[in-house]
Amino acid sequence: MPICPTHLPKIVTETPLKSTPLNDQHVQLGAKMVPFAGYSMPVQYSGIIEEHLAVRNQAGLFDVSHMGEVSVTGPNALAFIQQLVTNDVATLYDGKALYSAMCNAEGGIIDDLLVYRINELEYMLVINAGNIDEDWAWMQSNNAANAILENKSAEMGLLALQGPASFKILESATGFDASQLKYYHFSSPEPDAFLGLSGVIVSRTGYTGEVGVEIYCAAKDASIVWDALLKAGRAFGIKPTGLGARDTLRLESGFCLHGNDISKSHNPIEAGLGWVTKLDKPFFNGKEVLAKIKNDGPSHRLVGFVVNERGIPRHGYEIQDLEGQSIGEVTSGTQSPILNTGIGMGYVKNTPDFTTPGSQIQISARGKVFSATVQKPPFHIAK
Repeated sequence: MPICPTHLPKIVTETPLKSTPLNDQHVQLGAKMVPFAGYSMPVQYSGIIEEHLAVRNQAGLFDVSHMGEVSVTGPNALAFIQQLVTNDVATLYDGKALYSAMCNAEGGIIDDLLVYRINELEYMLVINAGNIDEDWAWMQSNNAANAILENKSAEMGLLALQGPASFKILESATGFDASQLKYYHFSSPEPDAFLGLSGVIVSRTGYTGEVGVEIYCAAKDASIVWDALLKAGRAFGIKPTGLGARDTLRLESGFCLHGNDISKSHNPIEAGLGWVTKLDKPFFNGKEVLAKIKNDGPSHRLVGFVVNERGIPRHGYEIQDLEGQSIGEVTSGTQSPILNTGIGMGYVKNTPDFTTPGSQIQISARGKVFSATVQKPPFHIAK
């Protein structure tokens, strides 16, 4: 099945590549390493399809330590984050997280991110690896509330354990039971309840569409957690999993990838992120523009689609109507290991003929055209 790692979105810089705290583990496991967001990252170990299916059926372990973490503290922490992001952070309580967009004054998406409320005076923002420097500069220049900001990205490790066996593996490896942890909630276990490590956060957000946890820890402790999870997970069929399967998994589930499906060229309304854009809350960057877009209706909308015949959609391919007229562009595409057919997402003209599930479109790929059906993700779960 032609799933090619070269089609993964890459953000390559001219500076030397950085390594995550788990680089040695990846090399020892024989991972294929590629440049991604300024880091040397594993794209696959045993193979993308095998790793993908392990996550869907048993469990996969990802190193996502390249992601960025920013600490926001002090009495003005909430005020700062409220004007920074589109979602309503005032709805959070201790141990709760939310997903949001961070927009510029024109409503373009600078980044999508997670907001964790540790307590009333302390929050953690989790941002995309390729955007760390830009996001950090943006936060500093938009800190009229004078919150206390600290970029902790280099100090932290982050692992994602995903798949049906995740909770059993985590408890077997660490003694910590996450089965009662609600979606978009997190816990900070005491050292004696998690491998003797302090400062650990176990959360349930996920980027695969499967049950699972994310484990934040000190960078120096990441290898301890990684080794323990792999050792305990062998009995459950765990696989170390790379960026290749991470991309196919998130696309089957319909999750956006910044730099492909969302960017400063797109706004949350057209990207289907109106649900995290709370226009009834006080001022936030881009609010007036986004309110007008919502009222008038965006010119394009992001839709999902499933290919009806042989053909794999790729980023940048043209989307056409059945007469061959251009109506948009593919932003993400791959061959679904579950469906064994092409799937993708892309922006199309905002008319019912192109945005309604069941609508017929076609993809133009280097002179070849293949048909597709608009479908709302997740693609791999029977409707």
